[in-house]
Amino acid sequence: MEQVLKNKDYPKAYLYRRIVQSKLFIDKNYMKNIDVSNISDEANFSKFHFIRLFKQAFNKTPHQYLTFVRIEKAKALLQSNKSITDTCFLVGFESVSSFSGLFKKHVGITPSDFLKQCKKRKENVKRAPLSFIPGCFITNYGWDK
Repeated sequence: MEQVLKNKDYPKAYLYRRIVQSKLFIDKNYMKNIDVSNISDEANFSKFHFIRLFKQAFNKTPHQYLTFVRIEKAKALLQSNKSITDTCFLVGFESVSSFSGLFKKHVGITPSDFLKQCKKRKENVKRAPLSFIPGCFITNYGWDK
């Protein structure tokens, strides 16, 4: 039998629901021109109280999380051969130079180098696909014979 959580068991559950709601808002709207004020409004908190609660819950400020989501989406778009400029605007950045700087800060390489690595990896997969499959898997299926 499933036990229903009561407010007396978790007196601040309503706060966490609102924080999670704000995280989901970021996940859904990362490509739009949103900022901490928009996000805190979504959670019905004052801006500074919201930043503290969000950081306690997710170990990142809302702005850091928004940047993280945008960079992760950008990586996926670049891997699918989108141009750097298109990727920049599709994930919600307003300037290619700020996008490139943040991308390098978070990923360790520039978007153009990341794009080159993706293309090179795809070429290598086409040329030698078995080298990208774990050896135990190859042996298990008898592909090494």
